Amino acid sequence: MQKSESKPSAFKTKVQAFATDDKFRSKRQLFSKLSHGAKRVLLHESLKKAIKKTTVNRAVYTAKNKETQPGKLVRKEGQAAVKDKDVNRAYDAAGYTWNFYYSLFGRNSIDSKGMKIIQTVHYGVKYDNAFWDGEQMIYGDGDGKIFGSFTTDIDIIGHELTHGVVQYECNLAYKDQSGALNESLADVFGTMIKQKTLNLDVKHADWLIGENCLLGKKYALRSLKAPGTAYVNHPDLGTDPQPANMSGYINDPGDNGGVHSNSGIPNHAFYLAAYNIGGYSWEKTGRIWYAALTDIELVKETASFADFKNATIVHAQKLFPGNTSVSDAISAAWKSVGV
Repeated sequence: MQKSESKPSAFKTKVQAFATDDKFRSKRQLFSKLSHGAKRVLLHESLKKAIKKTTVNRAVYTAKNKETQPGKLVRKEGQAAVKDKDVNRAYDAAGYTWNFYYSLFGRNSIDSKGMKIIQTVHYGVKYDNAFWDGEQMIYGDGDGKIFGSFTTDIDIIGHELTHGVVQYECNLAYKDQSGALNESLADVFGTMIKQKTLNLDVKHADWLIGENCLLGKKYALRSLKAPGTAYVNHPDLGTDPQPANMSGYINDPGDNGGVHSNSGIPNHAFYLAAYNIGGYSWEKTGRIWYAALTDIELVKETASFADFKNATIVHAQKLFPGNTSVSDAISAAWKSVGV
């Protein structure tokens, strides 16, 4: 994001946000490299307690606009809603995410072993992001001008928690095409979590990510239906740079090889496949994408778009052996985006 030098306070806020993002991203990457035993050693004490039954287990803290984790506990599993809307939204969306993964795939939380979902709201001052840092969730309040609270979108919360799922499964390296796949999977499952929560089929869903936190009725962070159109001529952000096809692939060293921009390509492949298959996105296409995500033989840490494409076709044939129209739709979607 480029800022005018005539707005030094806004520029300083963005620089601080980038620094915070880098800190969390580095922690997440480091945490993803550790063995299960090493992760247990480093986990926050409240995350180490074994879960004896299969049920969602949430705890929401507030950092009180300081850069501290996890902060002060405000609401834990089973407690009634509180006055703080950010706390309640984070609590509810974590529940939607847990229910999505468990009801469809039998996955018990982020690590599939009953991990407590720890979330911290009101992190920092005007922090413009939400983040899975490798062991818990962080939400900023936004600057109030470009971004509002990052708890306002179910898909953003589902997106970030899905980074945790990816971490415990194929653990895609956060650079180049594998990093773009990492971001895409977070978007794909984030939007499915929203769609399932709101009971929207492929034709009635908006296929947008972050339409609430990016302020302004005509803006969203990303569009799976039409990458590159989520925001156009935004007064601060300009126009959405995401390509929908490999012909627009961006090698951006400042974004780990274009992980955020190029995610639009596999995002659009998922949209095309889900839309053409029809019904609810999670019923067929979502099952295929989850099977690929959890196939560490076909989808390795450095997987390319082509690797993931092949995995989706293989699992489409396995999951729906008597219905070639499903695998045909998957193949056509990837071909349409140039993969």
